[in-house]
Amino acid sequence: MWIKVSILILLLAVISSLFAGFYFLIHDESKTGRLVKSLTLRVSLTVMIIFLLIYGYYTGEIAPSSPWLHAFG
Repeated sequence: MWIKVSILILLLAVISSLFAGFYFLIHDESKTGRLVKSLTLRVSLTVMIIFLLIYGYYTGEIAPSSPWLHAFG
């Protein structure tokens, strides 16, 4: 259960970083590097989400449960 909560928190952090990057793009002058830092944070959070998804799948905490997987079995 902690993996799912962690993924949700990281997704919210990615979305907030996305909006922060948009704000920095509109309002900042080109002198600051806040836009690049926001992009770096967003990419690293996304990599963490991918690793958590892979870990959760291999440990069995996250399993595919699509209805079409069990329709013809």
